[in-house]
Amino acid sequence: MTSRRALDICIIFIYCMSPPYSGDLPSLENLRCFQEAARAPSFRAAAKVVALTPAALGQRIRQLENQLGVRLFAGTTRSISLTAAGLALIPAARAALQAAAGCVLAARGETGRPTMDLTVGTRTELGLSLMLPGHDALTRACPGLRLNYFFGSAAELLSRLRSGQIDCAVTSMRFTDPAFGTLPLHREDYAFVGAATLLGRTPLAKSVHAASHTLLDVDSSLPLFRYWLDSAGRDLRFGRVWLVGAAAAMHRLVLEGRGVAVLPLYMVKGALRRGTLRTVFRSIKPHSDNFRLVFRNDDPRRWAYDTLAKALLEQPLR
Repeated sequence: MTSRRALDICIIFIYCMSPPYSGDLPSLENLRCFQEAARAPSFRAAAKVVALTPAALGQRIRQLENQLGVRLFAGTTRSISLTAAGLALIPAARAALQAAAGCVLAARGETGRPTMDLTVGTRTELGLSLMLPGHDALTRACPGLRLNYFFGSAAELLSRLRSGQIDCAVTSMRFTDPAFGTLPLHREDYAFVGAATLLGRTPLAKSVHAASHTLLDVDSSLPLFRYWLDSAGRDLRFGRVWLVGAAAAMHRLVLEGRGVAVLPLYMVKGALRRGTLRTVFRSIKPHSDNFRLVFRNDDPRRWAYDTLAKALLEQPLR
């Protein structure tokens, strides 16, 4: 099949799958240039990916903007940022390019979905305990999906999800935003723990003892300690609150006896079993939560997220 005929088939396929539109359809090459420019820090970096000069890439973007009648980028070729219209176009452009790849396979008589890259964001410790150990099994359970990963904070995950820099996120963070859809994953239990050596030296059995201890958490909202607070119905006044940015860092510092913390049970159950860590206020069990697979509601690839969520539920937390 000639490349021209494949392109014609792609355009017909995308047209038939879309609502009626009386204007000219965007060029697939222009959409590809836009997608790479949206991912890259500059037009110069994006131009290298599509094997064009920065000037030629800029011309492709201007053609697309003129056809759509909106500005997609603000700034200069050295420093660019997406406009609201550009952000809105990202998932639609990605879907069009993936549909184009699919229609080439259909025209050749090949069955099945095309191979599709999916970037999954999560916090570092969850990536190391769930995503990477289960990568091969996830790949087998999700034929046609090529999984890539991004590790970051909760704020980074939401920001990148909004801008299309990642496709979905695995997280237990609490939020209510109609822009995002969610699928439930594993239940996450927590434990309020401290090193056995620390608690043997400096007890934490009564509220007044908290003044002699350091509480570790991720940020000033105390997202992990709040699971214990919500269950206990009372606060503790610690001598110091140390914010360290990630549960993995908290885990390490707790093991070193540098503070106490509420941590995911899967992270500490081995140390609790060995006696290296001990539970604080054993009669109070912190509230549990659920991991969720989060994605943009305007993303047309719901089938991919349903498949990935089902596969993730089969993977144990390590």
